[in-house]
Amino acid sequence: MSNQELLRRIRLGEDSGLEFKRIELQGRKVTGPRRKEFADELAAFANARGGTIILGVDDKTRAITGIPLDSLDAVENWAQGICHDSITPALDAEIYRLELEGPDGQLLPVIRMDIPKSLFVHKSPGGYFRRIGSSKREMSPETLAREFQERSQSRMIRFDEFPTPNTEPGDLDYELTRRFLREEIVEEEGVTGHAARKLRLLAEDDEGKTRLTLSGVLLCTRNPQEWLPHAYIQAVSYVSERTDENYQVDARDIGGPLDEQVANALHFLRRNMFIRATKALERLEIPQFSERAVFEALVNAVAHRDYSMAGSRIRMHMFTNRLELYVPGALANTLTPDALHLRQANRNELIVSLLARCPAPAGVGRKYLMDRRGDGVPIILQESRELSGHSPEYSLLGESELRLVIPSA
Repeated sequence: MSNQELLRRIRLGEDSGLEFKRIELQGRKVTGPRRKEFADELAAFANARGGTIILGVDDKTRAITGIPLDSLDAVENWAQGICHDSITPALDAEIYRLELEGPDGQLLPVIRMDIPKSLFVHKSPGGYFRRIGSSKREMSPETLAREFQERSQSRMIRFDEFPTPNTEPGDLDYELTRRFLREEIVEEEGVTGHAARKLRLLAEDDEGKTRLTLSGVLLCTRNPQEWLPHAYIQAVSYVSERTDENYQVDARDIGGPLDEQVANALHFLRRNMFIRATKALERLEIPQFSERAVFEALVNAVAHRDYSMAGSRIRMHMFTNRLELYVPGALANTLTPDALHLRQANRNELIVSLLARCPAPAGVGRKYLMDRRGDGVPIILQESRELSGHSPEYSLLGESELRLVIPSA
């Protein structure tokens, strides 16, 4: 919606896809609307067909009341906190700041929140709600059971094959996409033709519009974080054995396509790890960590993380005595940390398939990023043990995050 179209819809009032909320502040603290009631409204949209909430518009008079400019950060943080902390599972709303013309003609700042239809049924503080017309309604047990059934069937389509809202076929990057298609197909169809759909880089959404799939966004666009802001690697290096910002020497949020994230995270490791040298008959260099082990761990992280967990990112933290890698999501199927080196299960089959076609960085002992034989975890264990004399440790944190700790040499 353009601003003019949005103003016309505001004048017509709330409906099944549009809601207004006047923002009340006490200092920088949001006192209205109430946190629980607002969470119910957000979940109701996600449980229906999605919708838009405008913060800074009076829901009774439809007047543009605005938000003080110096309070925009506080209001946005308040709204994001409700999405992540007051709704189960968390919502990933898109938040925009814009200016709309107020009653006396001046431009007033407002915040627009776009909530997509969700693959999940969301529970908010008041229960399970669904948007019907211009209001939210609590779902009956029969409706709730039907919603759970329908959405569980939708998730039979793997999440990495699901259409990504607000994407268009033209968002596919030509050079990134052509590496997955045969040259003669690219010459005949371009990168948005039938072959891209057959490869599941493109798919139709509920309204029949062609969108990029999650995998298409993650591997065939230059900036996947435009649509998936949580799909990046946070890398931090400390000259300490604990998390302490006073000893932080380097930090970087690593975005871009998944294969570039792996390469740049490996570069971060090389730039920050210590190299010990001994000299008897000749110079012998001993790295702090096995590059091959960390490479395998990073590839597994981007391939198998749970991309439906909004607000969660992969974290690689380097310390003087260890490296910690945190990966969002519980283990797929019935895998356990103790069985990772014996069994394999893919959460994201399409992402794994595409990564198996991406060239690996130099010096990691592999031609392509992904090896479908499932050798990654055994390599991590063996390489780390040979270098440090200690075994890496996998553990689950709260059934929602996998942690790998690799001891340093």
